[in-house]
Amino acid sequence: MPEPTVRKRQLGGELRRLRESAGMKLDEAVARLGWTKSKLSRVEVARLGIKPSDLDALLDLYAVEDSSKRDVLHAIARHGSQRGWWQTYKDFISPAYADLISLEADAKSMRTYQSTLIPGLLQTPAYARATIDALSMTATPSEVNALTQVRMTRQSVLSRPEPLEFWAVLHEATLRPRVKSDPKIMREQLQKLLDHAVLPQVSIQVLPMDAPPHAGMLGSFAVIGFPETADLDVAYLENLTSALYVEDPAEVSRYGSAFERLRASALPFDESASLIERLKDTT
Repeated sequence: MPEPTVRKRQLGGELRRLRESAGMKLDEAVARLGWTKSKLSRVEVARLGIKPSDLDALLDLYAVEDSSKRDVLHAIARHGSQRGWWQTYKDFISPAYADLISLEADAKSMRTYQSTLIPGLLQTPAYARATIDALSMTATPSEVNALTQVRMTRQSVLSRPEPLEFWAVLHEATLRPRVKSDPKIMREQLQKLLDHAVLPQVSIQVLPMDAPPHAGMLGSFAVIGFPETADLDVAYLENLTSALYVEDPAEVSRYGSAFERLRASALPFDESASLIERLKDTT
């Protein structure tokens, strides 16, 4: 059985919290609903979707009267049954990567710190292809091309009618590699950063090489924010073979605080742009 998506886990976890806040054990809730224990348990652990009528029955049982809260939970429940463009590439992308793309599609904001790579949402095709080829190691040329196309298509979240609010803090080291010893690739990539930095929905800052010890020394991360409530924000961490989604609100808040410290330590926007321009001109 495939792993449940982050949004399904969020819904199940919230329904469990609402039941516990209402002072109900699982047995009591299912008895009053006329459900099987297995059904509610599987909904709460995100192994089973939920129909709108069943969701309303649960929310009525738990005395959830806040209409905005109910709307949020219905929106998340609908999300679980939606098909996105990325499913066309299911043979090339992992479930965890599909989850990230799905979250980006729903998100209001993303704040990311990157220590070694330009963020995927800001990459040029040439830079994306070179880094995908290097990191995947065993991918065929057709797989590299497909993954590059996925990465480029992801960037549409920055130009949709209500664009993703994207704030990136980039360690200066991300701006310096000579990808495949081809200076042109890096010059084009740095120019793309400059082009995007002037967009109202994109903020780019550089953390200089001589910055003092900081909260990003353990690696890159992203905090994905949703329009409904901060309790449903997610932190995302990626390594060579897997990805980790941090969903506990207290832990996500720590990543948010880490980002704020990194933002405060980074160069201001104009100085960041000037540094990117100088590096582009000398590459």
